[in-house]
Parts: sequence; C-alpha cells; structure tokens
Amino acid sequence: MTKSKISTVQRVIVDPAQIEVDQLVLTDTQRHYLRRVLRLKAGDRFRALDGQGHMWEATLREDSEPAWLQAIAPIASSSPLNQPKITLAACLPKQGFDEVVRQVTELGVDKIVPILSDRTLPKPSINKLERWRRIAAEAGEQSERLIVPTIQEPLAWASWLARQSQDYRLICVARQSAPTLLSLCCSSQFAAVEVAIGPEGGWTESEFEHAIAHGYQPVTLGSTILRAVTAPVVALALLQAGIEFATINPFTDSPL
Repeated sequence: MTKSKISTVQRVIVDPAQIEVDQLVLTDTQRHYLRRVLRLKAGDRFRALDGQGHMWEATLREDSEPAWLQAIAPIASSSPLNQPKITLAACLPKQGFDEVVRQVTELGVDKIVPILSDRTLPKPSINKLERWRRIAAEAGEQSERLIVPTIQEPLAWASWLARQSQDYRLICVARQSAPTLLSLCCSSQFAAVEVAIGPEGGWTESEFEHAIAHGYQPVTLGSTILRAVTAPVVALALLQAGIEFATINPFTDSPL
C-alpha cells in the first residue's frame, strides 16, 4: 500500500510594483530563493502574493526572464478575508520581538504596533523595523496567509491612545479582577479589535488609567503571569478561538 503525497505549491510575497500585466519581475533575492533554496526550475509553478489579498499562479522562466502570471481567485487560507480585523499594540520587550512578530503573523494578526511605554527601552532603529517587516512577510508565506500584516513605526503609548478609533479595545492585565479575553470574545460581535499588551513589569497606573479613559476594557489571559514575549502569542490564540466560537454560535450569549 503506497502513501499518497500532498503536493505543496510554494508561495512568495512580492511588491505590487513588480507586476507588469501578466508578468512578474523577480528580484535577485527572490530568484535565488526560488532556484537555490526551493530548487525550482524553468517551467515550475509557484504562487505570488502581494500581501493584500491578491494571488497569482506564476510560472518560472529562465534566469533573465520575468515569470508568467495568471490571476487566480482567492482560495481558502489561514487568514479569511471576512474575519474581524485584529490590531496588536504590544509594548517592546528588551529582546524577543522578532519571534513575537513571527508567531502573531502565523496566528492571523492584521496590524502590529510596537508600543513605547514608561518601562520600555529607547526607540529601536529603522533597521529593526525593516527586519520585523521581512519576518512578517516570511511568516505570511510559511503560514499560507493571503494578507501580510502591516507593522507600524514604534509609537508612544499616549500617542497611540490619542488617535480616534471605532475598534473594540481590550487591554490585557494581570493580578486584577477582569473577564478573560476568551470569554469576552466568545460572547461578543465586532468588526475590528485592538488588543494591548503591556511591557515587562506591567503597565504603570497612569498608563492603565489613560487606556480606560480612551475606551479600553481590561481582560486577563488566565491565572498565570506571562512574559512580555509570551502574552501577545497567547492573546492572539485566545482571540482567534473566541472569534471562531462566536462565528459558529452567533446567538450564544455566553461561552460554553
């Protein structure tokens, strides 16, 4: 008895400016990745995505030639286009934000806002921002997402709060009496949600009060105290579980 093989079509995130009608002009880095890393040859197919929900089936040609493109309709993916938009506003930890970006991208976040709070380090360099954006693109390819999250420049907490927003706003807290993020999401309907994660050492009293004054609702991630690099991943996982539950059980007033 032979085992059936599942064929995987490789994906590459491209800039829309690289697309010219029915052809894709590959960068040297992309060409090296397709040929040397993925071992594709002329005539082999892959999928090109612009990170904004559009996808093409591409055919690789000789080294100096653009790839042929054929637009294909969106297919089922790990990032449905009709689910609530998720924004993660996470205070920058001393280290480990690379993995935060990678994992929350895999979990379906739409926007990442690195937050500078009273307990974070000085503003990171522009090189860090570009690195995070590359990581998000790579994670989007790996997790077969049609949408690659945008990563905003680091912003002071007070500046982030000052902007107008109609989103459902949640701030994660510890050692406080508050509903769990999962229970709240299971029993709520929203088109867009912002989840705020505090720094190492937690929010200051002033930062927390400022958030409440701007419409944030406190939630917990459970009974244990999580590291600043663990909390965003747990929050996104719970949020997605709650969204899925609310979608399947739209008339349920409370979670199981």
